[in-house]
Amino acid sequence: MAKKTDKAAQYVPIIVHVFRKHWARGMEEFEFHRDELVEAASAEDVERPDNLGDVIYSFKFRRDLPAEILKTAPKGKAWIIEGAGRSLYRFRLVEIGGTTIRPREDIAATKIPDSTPEIIGAYALGDEQALLAKVRYNRLIDIFLGLTTYSLQNHLRTHVKGMGQIEIDEIYVGLNRNGAHYAIPVQAKGGSDKLSPVQTAQDIACCEAKFPDLICRPVSAQFMEDGVIALFELTVETGRVPIVEERHYRLVPAEQIDADTKRQYADRS
Repeated sequence: MAKKTDKAAQYVPIIVHVFRKHWARGMEEFEFHRDELVEAASAEDVERPDNLGDVIYSFKFRRDLPAEILKTAPKGKAWIIEGAGRSLYRFRLVEIGGTTIRPREDIAATKIPDSTPEIIGAYALGDEQALLAKVRYNRLIDIFLGLTTYSLQNHLRTHVKGMGQIEIDEIYVGLNRNGAHYAIPVQAKGGSDKLSPVQTAQDIACCEAKFPDLICRPVSAQFMEDGVIALFELTVETGRVPIVEERHYRLVPAEQIDADTKRQYADRS
């Protein structure tokens, strides 16, 4: 029996068992219940995970689906897991390119004077929390979107019809110069976690349900090497989540931004 500390040995046979139980050639989507993870653990002789939700989260954001599942996808498509209701999930085929969001390597990072309080940097818990704090204290959402925004709530946990319970890492509300109102759901990932279009689609659905009078502009944030922060504005088109805009920011002491750099940035305006 796999030990709980060996999550790959524990989670992979569970998710493969659930997939094989439902999948047949030609299928493009199917749903399963969270309780099936318990049945799968027993059938595969692995210990039942303490946190069943972590099995799903792991394959959404931390690791690729097992090869046995990936090989069943037709050319040009890949499987994703998404919420389908209370304790319900859905395997669905999507076009490749719509499964993960990765920062480009050929985009120059704009230097921003670092306004993060030193005490925050000293005590931030985990990459995701550190990233959200840096985005907030340096007003990167304002700079990126060209809006005046305010953080409304962290880790908004709510229920969306047809998707079940979802969590938004942080949600902002904002204004443009004409007075239009916006809702900006932000997902943040650091370390080995991956940004996911699935979460973006959930964030948009939540905004449409909870803030129907606001314009939704979802943003994703990712730590890159050397502390560079990549920001993406995303949208949903015919079941896909394409990138509207991507920019990279490097937080530095103000004295590291010289006059030549400031002139270069002015020329971009």
